[in-house]
Amino acid sequence: MNVGIVGLPNVGKSTLFNALTKAGVKVDNYPFCTTDHHTGVAELEDDRLDYLFKAAGPAKKTPAMVYFVDIAGLVKGASRGEGLGNRFLHHIREVDSILHVVRCFEGGQVIHVDGRVDPVQDVQTVETELLLADLETVQKRIEKIGKQAHSGDKVYHEELKVLEHLQATLNQGRPVREISFNSREQEIVDQHFLLTSKRVLFMANVDEKSFLIGGNRLTQDLEQYVAPRGGKVVQVCAKLEADLADLTVDEAREFEADMGMSESGLKAVIQESYRLLDLITFFTYNPNEVRATPIPRGTTAAVAAGKIHSDMERGFIKAEVVHFNDFKGTSSWKQAHEQGLLRAEGREYIVQDGDIVYFRFNV
Repeated sequence: MNVGIVGLPNVGKSTLFNALTKAGVKVDNYPFCTTDHHTGVAELEDDRLDYLFKAAGPAKKTPAMVYFVDIAGLVKGASRGEGLGNRFLHHIREVDSILHVVRCFEGGQVIHVDGRVDPVQDVQTVETELLLADLETVQKRIEKIGKQAHSGDKVYHEELKVLEHLQATLNQGRPVREISFNSREQEIVDQHFLLTSKRVLFMANVDEKSFLIGGNRLTQDLEQYVAPRGGKVVQVCAKLEADLADLTVDEAREFEADMGMSESGLKAVIQESYRLLDLITFFTYNPNEVRATPIPRGTTAAVAAGKIHSDMERGFIKAEVVHFNDFKGTSSWKQAHEQGLLRAEGREYIVQDGDIVYFRFNV
């Protein structure tokens, strides 16, 4: 599962991507310096993993990862192919959620594609293009299945009802993610990979001063716009984070202390992106490795085992489970077993965030 970094050209998407993933993507001060998408990973900091690593003393620590995709910038008219519109929209269809980067800093050194800085209008530009693209997708499908639906075909009739509801909502300027569906309707919606069905996290790209004092007039405008729609804004100075990413861990900590930074903006972006994907973390450990593994909320034990190795899912017998909060009061897996904290769960058990699991399997 991955997060697509989107926004207008020249708002700091690639700078943020480099800071998150250390990918070294080329960044220039002109529109469309990114012409294709790039994928990279960022580690999710987790105090629970650090605790297990110290307690178990294995040779290796493997954190959960969040996958990010740097996508070319969008301009007004993208739904009609303007700029890199068609390519941009295709890449958004392939991601699971969206990190929408919005410029919230003044200054003429970095060119704004529209010649002015207005975060609300920038968001509306992107949202409008995604809405128009979805509307075109829905309208084409309605035209294609109309005859079958009206001829009495139950499956097509069911789909047409959902599509007409989508069409009406999109025409009102509302994204698909704001609509509630039952399970069957959701299945139909998911078949069409609609852009506005994806969850969105907004990232206000601010200058260094604004980040340190917690925002500015532009971030306030952005927050006031997205809050009534259930949106969340994370503030980051992408340039500052990119500079920090080039330092060693000790150098970065010293720099942050000198700047008075209580926490890296990137940490908040990674954590919120993880929540955006509705992922949870379970842990496994042995003498060689302690590992944090991300899975979608609601994943069964057998499927979770397959995230470690396909043989574990295929030959699943049972899962021995203890939650981190219970394990924390012990010194080892053996002691957790002796204290009766371990429980045996079957293949349909729903793994919980913070579970520590030992899979028993046979192939």
